[in-house]
Amino acid sequence: MELILLLKALILGVVEGLTEFLPISSTGHLILVGDLLNFNDERGKAFEVIIQFGAILAVCWEFREKLWKVTTSFGTSPVARHFALNLVIASIPALGLAFIFGKYIKSLLFAPIPVAMAFIVGALVIFWAERRQKQFQDTNHKTYIHSVDDLSYLDAFKVGLAQCAALIPGTSRSGATIIGGMLFGIPRAVATEFSFFLAIPVIGAATAYESLKLWQSPIAISGEYGLAILLGFVAAFFSAFICVRWLLHYVASHTFIPFAWYRIIFGLLVLISAYSGLVSWSH
Repeated sequence: MELILLLKALILGVVEGLTEFLPISSTGHLILVGDLLNFNDERGKAFEVIIQFGAILAVCWEFREKLWKVTTSFGTSPVARHFALNLVIASIPALGLAFIFGKYIKSLLFAPIPVAMAFIVGALVIFWAERRQKQFQDTNHKTYIHSVDDLSYLDAFKVGLAQCAALIPGTSRSGATIIGGMLFGIPRAVATEFSFFLAIPVIGAATAYESLKLWQSPIAISGEYGLAILLGFVAAFFSAFICVRWLLHYVASHTFIPFAWYRIIFGLLVLISAYSGLVSWSH
């Protein structure tokens, strides 16, 4: 039994790391894969949130120089304070809505069919955003934004509002922030990098919340379940590190169109398998 649990943890950790920062929804994939692996109970849902922190640590390591510079110069550098405040501003809308409506969203939408539908709708938004970004380029649209330090407080707030869409599983937190930023005129590369940084406070807060709940239930984290969390955490870290490195190079010269097609195909496969009876998805 322990070996099976650890194998499930390893699979889910890799899935989390590879999908957390791509616009294809890590939560959606974890719900679907967790359902297939029969690891979708309350412990499984808590596990999925906690291993996300492994992916966040991968971002912290990749951008350690920037984070260290902001931390050490916060008291003397206006640029560092501006950047930190932007992260706070962008985090507030989603964290606030999650605190108020989180339980209702989980009870209604954390299931394979709603996730599959969100996959398809999200793909259409990506097509729209990429078309809008191309129009900006074709008209030689000038922007003052060349790095994450150039984002205004209003820019950060807009991205924060876009991130609220990620409360719907299958939408993708990274997808909502990146694509939302692009729709607001932020260059693709800058929107992607800001999405990485924004994941730190948002997912960090969610992980802390779920960890606190588990800490108050010591039976849930004892024995093999604790080992499964550790394995999933490590797997998420290494797979996310690889994915972040790859995505930073990818966005320099590519669009997100392939991810939109992936979302449509994946979403349709889930819907077809559900309504054909091929897979007995939970509801």
